[in-house]
Amino acid sequence: MPNVQHARSGPVQSSNTASPFWIGGQGPDDLWIATPCHIKDHAIVASISDLPPRLFFCRDTTAMINEDSPQPLKVTIVGAGIGGLATAIALRRNGHLVQVLETSEIKTEIGAGIGVQVNALRVLEHWGLVRENLKGVSYDGITTFDSKTGDGVARRWLLPDMDQNRSLLCHRKDVHDELMRLAVGVEGEGPPARLHLGRRVVDCSPEDGTITLKDGEIIHADLVIGADGLHSIIRTSILGHVQTAPASGYSCFRSLVDASKLREIDDIDAEWFTEGLSGMRGLQIKEGEGYRMVVMYLCRSGTLINLVSIYADPHQDNPDWSPVGTREELLRIFHDLHPKFLALLSLSDTPILRWQLRVLPLLDNWIRGHAALLGDAAHATLPTLGQGAALAIEEAGALGCLLPRGTRREDVPGRLEAYQTLRKPRGDYVNREALEQATEPVKRGLYFRSHEVQDYLLRHNAIKDAQEYYEKYFGSGA
Repeated sequence: MPNVQHARSGPVQSSNTASPFWIGGQGPDDLWIATPCHIKDHAIVASISDLPPRLFFCRDTTAMINEDSPQPLKVTIVGAGIGGLATAIALRRNGHLVQVLETSEIKTEIGAGIGVQVNALRVLEHWGLVRENLKGVSYDGITTFDSKTGDGVARRWLLPDMDQNRSLLCHRKDVHDELMRLAVGVEGEGPPARLHLGRRVVDCSPEDGTITLKDGEIIHADLVIGADGLHSIIRTSILGHVQTAPASGYSCFRSLVDASKLREIDDIDAEWFTEGLSGMRGLQIKEGEGYRMVVMYLCRSGTLINLVSIYADPHQDNPDWSPVGTREELLRIFHDLHPKFLALLSLSDTPILRWQLRVLPLLDNWIRGHAALLGDAAHATLPTLGQGAALAIEEAGALGCLLPRGTRREDVPGRLEAYQTLRKPRGDYVNREALEQATEPVKRGLYFRSHEVQDYLLRHNAIKDAQEYYEKYFGSGA
């Protein structure tokens, strides 16, 4: 048993490298200990999650716990997607007590590819990411094709150091699994975050830092993070009104195809897809049935093909609109492509997921009291720049820098003001730029032609910027 003078919540670190123990309690006579055998698959099983929430993490069972230890913030994150887990990583590393609430009973990521660009990798590697776990394919640029002739032109990234700092094309689940490991796994700095599934949030009081669940339970926190996506409940509480994302007029089919199926293409040479520049393959159709675009790339160590087919869709607000499509529907909408592209699209299995592409208007603010928005809840936009997940990761990194160990509850509103000052201009820029590069003909494809845009997005160091801001306004330099 540890030599406990007065047990209270708070992470205690020591130089002892023995296996970690979970310890919790509210007084010297009210103490629980759980050994690592209770930790399974990066989540705390029922025998631990049912314990009272005042738990802390200790690597040394002889550690002294006393009133002088910096008290951690109690953090509630709504949403267990990429942004929510990234925030959990950043704040657990600072010793804060983090819980993540997820509506779904089983949290599994939808099968789809995702680009993890270098500005996001910079943050993830700061947290201890193992790149190999992402099973990524090098994202060195894009090859754009004429939809009629099939001729292609390769465009590498314009920044000279991108060959050394490579972006990756990944399966979304592989990214999510690595974030889950870093957020709730027993290894790592600080107390592992606790993930609660099947917890539907219905209200939030930002000024008080409270969350109300569907079953009536009220959860108190020092900090609430709304990483709950396009239909965010926390956004409504922060703004004081419902802000929907209007229909953009575009939807997309998304499918994953086993790369071995390329052998089924008998009469069409598949080398246009497998050879040449490692990265995306893209084409645009500017005439005919409205603007359309297809993006294709390998992911999961080259074993899967991610297909994204965007098309003009005037029926998004139709009550009969379906999130499921068929291969026949896909091929009908894209019937006028060159045969080699149709051959690849025809490998898609039915049913095919269909997503509405919606864009949030720029919000007046992302923060209020003890609550803040992050990721799509703050700036959902079109996937034109492939920066949605990257922004959420950057924002999580910034929060980690602005809320270090020792941050007090009363400090939180001021630190969130700093978060908004640092992050909102960049989020607003990506929101508008992604929309314009999809809807304004003169700007389509600009990302891959503009050194200025690439420099602004890819060279950004969210950790460095936030550390410098903290030091200037809250640290020794203040």
